[in-house]
Amino acid sequence: MYPTKYHKPAAVDAAVKALNSGDDAKFLAGGQTLLATMKQHLASPSDLVDVRGLGLSGIKKAGGVVSVGATTVHAAVASSADVHPALAKLAAGIGDPMVRNMGTIGGSIANNDPAADYPAGVLGMGATVVTNRRQIAADDYFEGLFTTALEEDEIITAVAFPQVERAGYAKFKQPASRFCLVGVFVSKSASGVRVAVTGAGSDGVFRHKGLEAALAKSWTPAAVDSVEVSEDGLLSDIHGDTAYRANLIKVLAKRAVAAS
Repeated sequence: MYPTKYHKPAAVDAAVKALNSGDDAKFLAGGQTLLATMKQHLASPSDLVDVRGLGLSGIKKAGGVVSVGATTVHAAVASSADVHPALAKLAAGIGDPMVRNMGTIGGSIANNDPAADYPAGVLGMGATVVTNRRQIAADDYFEGLFTTALEEDEIITAVAFPQVERAGYAKFKQPASRFCLVGVFVSKSASGVRVAVTGAGSDGVFRHKGLEAALAKSWTPAAVDSVEVSEDGLLSDIHGDTAYRANLIKVLAKRAVAAS
């Protein structure tokens, strides 16, 4: 790896200050993406600002909202009795045990990999991303491949998940990486039905309005059959073309509803 300066701040303000002190500084949480890219010489940050000592880990439930701290690892979400079972299932299916015990929810959605699981859960439940400066609705947070609404000096402190009546998640994973070829998260609440798709969109995670409309009328796997999933805007690669992913979206939507 290239030379880099390591910082271990004890407060959020100090972390932001350390980030601003470097020419190309990066926040370091679980390091499951950043350290790998550094080892491959695909990234060479001038400074690494470790955010694991900022007290941002933990899960709290109050007033119908479950707040998951940004540095909470996937394994903790998977084993929590406070988060919705669908979100726990999502977390339990990320990577392998080592990844689940190091990777963090904040790191995942800050990176916003187009094949990551958490973006589907955050968008699919209509969660709110809480930062050191503001609160960002999930619909406004994800802006494209590896792109979010976060400003340069902004750090995620928590993700707030609202209470939902029903929710389910199903994914078809790439066997080697265990990232999603397609993942579908569905939820039903007083504010309506949400369907978020990850792994399939050329611009990253997205909501599928056709599936939402069908499931709002009938929350059953059979309701998915009447929906046409267009290939427009879907990814095509060595693992599956657009037609393959379009079909998987319907298959996995049915499985997610059945599991809810």
